[in-house]
Amino acid sequence: MNASKTLQTKCDEKKITPNHIPAKGWKGGFIEKHPELQYKDGVADLTSLPLTDNLDNVEKIKRQQRVLWPEFTWLTKHGEPDSRCFQMFAPDVSRAGYDNTGQNWAVICPQQGTYIPGFGTINVEVTVAQQRGWVNESDKTLAIDMIIKPKIWFSRDANQSALGKIIWGAFELANIFHHLPVSKDQAIKLDTSSTIKMPGVDNPEVIFVRDKLYTPNGLDNLPAFTLHNNVAWNYANVEVVIGEVVKTGDDFVDEFNQLVMNLFNLGSGNLLEVDSTLAWNVWVDAPTKVNQTEWRNHADYWRRSIDVNHCSPDGNGSPVRYANGTEFSVEKELIDDALQAIWDFIKSHI
Repeated sequence: MNASKTLQTKCDEKKITPNHIPAKGWKGGFIEKHPELQYKDGVADLTSLPLTDNLDNVEKIKRQQRVLWPEFTWLTKHGEPDSRCFQMFAPDVSRAGYDNTGQNWAVICPQQGTYIPGFGTINVEVTVAQQRGWVNESDKTLAIDMIIKPKIWFSRDANQSALGKIIWGAFELANIFHHLPVSKDQAIKLDTSSTIKMPGVDNPEVIFVRDKLYTPNGLDNLPAFTLHNNVAWNYANVEVVIGEVVKTGDDFVDEFNQLVMNLFNLGSGNLLEVDSTLAWNVWVDAPTKVNQTEWRNHADYWRRSIDVNHCSPDGNGSPVRYANGTEFSVEKELIDDALQAIWDFIKSHI
C-alpha cells in the first residue's frame, strides 16, 4: 500500500495548454554583445555578471519559458543505481523570466508536497535568492546561475485521523515556546551545493542551469516516459547536492526538524536525503509574454492551492517511478512509525 501521495495524484485532472510558437517581440542581442558569457568547449562562465536578488527586477521581465514538464530523478538508496526513481512534478512549477534582448532577470523554482492522509502535507519550496544569466531564443540556448534556499514545512489535513489531531494539538502547544515548521515563516531550511565545479565560481551555493539533458551514470538512455521531444520547445538541466538541515540554535527544534525530514524522506523516497544528488531536466514550452503581476503572485497562488486544497493548480504530475516504470511505494506501517516517533518526541517534552 502506498501510504503517501504527491499532491498531483490527489487532484482532479487539469492540464495547462502548451505554447508551440514563440510569442512576438523577441529582439535578442544580449549574448551576442557578451561573447565572454557564451559557451566555450561546453562551458558557459557567467562570473562577469553580477548576481541579482531574484525579485528585484521583475519589472524588466518581458518574456518567459515555462517548465511544463519538470522531470526529476534521484537515488532512493545511496550507491544503488537500481534504486533510481523518476518523477515529473506538476506543470509550470518553474520558469525563466528575461527581457526582449535575452538577459535573464528572475527564476521561479519548484514547489512540491508529500501528502500524508490523516496528517497533512509536508511542503517543499525551492526559493531562489539570487540569479544571473541569459536566454537566446534564436538558437534555443541558455545559461543561468542561481542560489537557492529549500524550505520545508507542513500544513494540516482537513480530515485528520485521531493520531493526526493529537499530534497537531501537541504541535500548537509546543509552538508557543519553540518555532516549529508549521508555516513557511518557520520552515526547515536546507543547505545545497552544486555538483559542478565552474572556473571562477568560489561559492558552492551557486547552482547551474545549462543546455542539454542530464543522463544519470549507469543509464545509456533516459526512460521514455521522461522524454517530451514531441511536445516541448526546448530543454535544459540542473543538478543539486542536498546538504544538512540548517541548525536553528534551539536543540528541541533541531531534533524535531530532523524527525520531520525523516518522515518526508520516507514518504518521498529520500528526495532530500543528505549528500544525495537531485537532478532535473526542465522541458519548456515556446516562449510567452509575461504578465508581471501574475509573475509576482505565482508562488502565492501555488502555495494557497497546496495549503488549502492539497492540489497543484495547473494539473497533475506523475507518480514516482523506477526506470522500468514500476511505481515506488512505501508501506503504511513505516509512515505510521515515523509519525509515532514525532508524537513520542513531542509527548516527552510537554
